[in-house]
Amino acid sequence: MHPRSRQYEQLRGVLSEADEPLTAREILTLLEEQEEFESAHRVATILGRWAEEGDVEVLHGSPYRYRLNN
Repeated sequence: MHPRSRQYEQLRGVLSEADEPLTAREILTLLEEQEEFESAHRVATILGRWAEEGDVEVLHGSPYRYRLNN
């Protein structure tokens, strides 16, 4: 189990407020003021790691979309 990082908590906050699954680019746009997220790839990497733990669901498609499992 990974300890929850500040970055993950920021991403989780965006997903918890979303009415529908979001792409990594959409999440990045909503977090534009956060300098630690330099790319949509970074967002996807963090969410992918949490998907392995079951906290995040990855909806496969082009592009992938993410939503919280709980």
